[in-house]
Amino acid sequence: MTNWPWPRSINPHFETVKFEVDASFRGFKALSPESQAAFDKCDFARLSALAYPKAPREHLLIACELMNVYFIVDEYTDIENAAATNEMVDIVIDALHNPHMIRPEGECILGEIVRQFWARAIQTASLTSQRHFLDSYTEYIRAVAVEALDREQGHCRNIDDYLRLRRDTCGAKSTFAIYEMGMNLLDEVYNHPVIAELVDCIVELILIDNDMASYNREQATGNENHNLIAAVMLELGLDRSGAMVWAARYHAEVERRFIDGLAKVPSWGPSMDVLVEEYIDGIATWARANHCWSYESKRFKL
Repeated sequence: MTNWPWPRSINPHFETVKFEVDASFRGFKALSPESQAAFDKCDFARLSALAYPKAPREHLLIACELMNVYFIVDEYTDIENAAATNEMVDIVIDALHNPHMIRPEGECILGEIVRQFWARAIQTASLTSQRHFLDSYTEYIRAVAVEALDREQGHCRNIDDYLRLRRDTCGAKSTFAIYEMGMNLLDEVYNHPVIAELVDCIVELILIDNDMASYNREQATGNENHNLIAAVMLELGLDRSGAMVWAARYHAEVERRFIDGLAKVPSWGPSMDVLVEEYIDGIATWARANHCWSYESKRFKL
């Protein structure tokens, strides 16, 4: 990320929002003491503050809650087989589509955590951002179930197959909806091939950085199969250092693809173009934020 044009920036509401959201999350009592300690090391509020440096306080709150949702879903599904993961996935999707419905007694706590998050989010999110979030988050959570099946079977994918799945399991696309919360980004803009390609580039930058930073921790805990470095080592017969070099070169290629793609963005008129520029600036900032957070937090430290 040395030459990435978007510099590090952090939201001025970071400290106060972190305290509020972290305290609220502990109130669910959803984690064991060990998992709670792991959560505290992650500092997900910092990731949100880096990713949304210009967001108003109410949107930063939602962003922080979303990061906590990602963590708790990972924490619960990463240790489960495919059948149990699918049950949790169905609960999460149902909670998103029924944010005002009381969850069934005895249900996994994921349902209530997700329900409360989404019930608050829709109070200030535009209808288009809500729809885009639901579509992309559903893709993410369904991919988590596929990852669980791979884990159960001890399956390590080749590079292309892995990247196809990882673009969804990294969950990045649904986080981009936070940038849309205060705008009406038309579907014809959101789904335009040039915009979609730019989004895919940022998703890949995020997953490459994440997998490079997390590989050592994952291989030390026996969970390295769902990682780009493992896929590269398996398919190309490289050692870890060689796979890291491959990933870094691929990262540089994706960076160039994104920068070149900016010149291809069409115009939808002055008022919409301002929103498109803001959205693209946001997702580009996410790539920088993810890279910074990987080293500023203790998420990937053993």
